[in-house]
Amino acid sequence: MIKIFIIDDSALVRNELKKIFASAQDIEVIGSAPNPVDAFDIFKKVGLPDVFILDIEMPKMDGITFLEQISKQKPIPTIICSTLVTQGSSAAIDALRMGAVDIVLKPTTQMNSFFQEKQNDFISKVRIAARSHVRVVPNVRRSSSSKILNEKQVSSSVKAASALPASKKIIAIGASTGGVQTLEEIFMKLEPNHPPIVVTQHMPAGFTASFAQRLNEVLPSSVVQEAKEGDTLMHGRILIAPGHLHMEVVKSGFMYKIALKNYPKVSSHKPSVNVLFRSMAKEVGIFGVGIILTGMGDDGASGLLEMKNAGAATYAQDEKSCIVYGMPKKAVDLGAVKNSLTLQEISNLINTVR
Repeated sequence: MIKIFIIDDSALVRNELKKIFASAQDIEVIGSAPNPVDAFDIFKKVGLPDVFILDIEMPKMDGITFLEQISKQKPIPTIICSTLVTQGSSAAIDALRMGAVDIVLKPTTQMNSFFQEKQNDFISKVRIAARSHVRVVPNVRRSSSSKILNEKQVSSSVKAASALPASKKIIAIGASTGGVQTLEEIFMKLEPNHPPIVVTQHMPAGFTASFAQRLNEVLPSSVVQEAKEGDTLMHGRILIAPGHLHMEVVKSGFMYKIALKNYPKVSSHKPSVNVLFRSMAKEVGIFGVGIILTGMGDDGASGLLEMKNAGAATYAQDEKSCIVYGMPKKAVDLGAVKNSLTLQEISNLINTVR
């Protein structure tokens, strides 16, 4: 039985969620509260749950502060359900870094119909969350001067891009649930002038810009941006696929560039890891390196196999370090993976690729 606890200041939301989970025989709502402060009092009676469903903006204590406090006691898989996340706010990115494994965009109107439509999604997300292995990323801050330097680096690099030859190696990474924490851990250990990196992370529109900004602020060596049409792949640069578009890598003369495509979901996702990996197989071939990270489902597995068949080096995150060992397992089972690696080994691999 999966025990869940709901923290939301809306009585309507709490009641609708209780109705949803009453239909699942393997899920039990052990309690609910309008804010985290009241929730702490209830925990003394019912204990801690297996999964939280948590709002961000609430009276007495906000959801981010709650996650910070509860993670010190015991990191618990958390699903963020909030209207604030629709803005692609930095608060949602912080929540994902502190143990949240998924986010649900809660509307401000027509709540009843929303919860009716999302019933199966909520149940599925709770089951996935209950099987996840939460990892909290320590908070790291960069000085404003360092951030300005990175912005200057981006500007000068873009101006000089036309004079640069195509890089010998391109790193393509795909991730889903748990990817925010995992990518930050990997990228924090990269050396200056690492090979160009392109990332497709399953994330709603609006979030990817906030995620890229967060990484750009904290990474010691890399320049990180949400990808734009025509961006050039360069050493020391990481490009994140926008949350509402597919991202492909294309050869353009002596360089590799980004092409963004607005067509339907592939493998149930947009952006899709398979789209990125298949473009790598077609355009980059033996000079590609594919890495599939934590996530639920099978997106990326078949694309990674295409990369391997095209002569690229292909890797998966190992089961022990995965928050959700779904996508990497599918790739391994499909025969698409050369080796499974720890996060430290993935960082080392990127640093040694030439």
